[in-house]
Amino acid sequence: MLQVETSSRLKDAVDYSKDFQILEKMEWAFSKRDVNHFRNVLESRPSLFLRVHAVCMLADLKDEGAVSPLAKVLREDASPLVRHEAAFVLGQLGFKSAVPALIEAMEQDDSVLVRHESAVALGSIGDERARSGLQKAAQDLDEDVRYSAEIALADLAFLKHLRSRTQRT
Repeated sequence: MLQVETSSRLKDAVDYSKDFQILEKMEWAFSKRDVNHFRNVLESRPSLFLRVHAVCMLADLKDEGAVSPLAKVLREDASPLVRHEAAFVLGQLGFKSAVPALIEAMEQDDSVLVRHESAVALGSIGDERARSGLQKAAQDLDEDVRYSAEIALADLAFLKHLRSRTQRT
């Protein structure tokens, strides 16, 4: 029975082969570190496949110029999956310029996944500007968001502790 269900799901899977040409261009843009190419791809509202790949490739550029297009995805993309990926990669990038967008998503996004990942990302970045928003998120209706906010607050406390130790030496 499981094999029948799995094979029927595969038959219903979306065919993304038409996106491969765009993905090849994205690979070329990645090799050239062309953030604007990814911004343009994302603004053209391509398939879910391409949006997720564009978000991940922007993160792999490790360029602060990627924060703006990723923040826009976090605010505007219709898919909670894509918004979640944007929050994740913003946290991985670690640029403090992402903090306002992540706070906004953590406080306002309808998706639990996005609110949770935004809290985690804020903890990873470790900017004190996130503290009050994380304290509010620690009261979120969703348990995972609350736990993520609590962990992020602990991360902020730890980073504050580390900074105080290095200032003494």
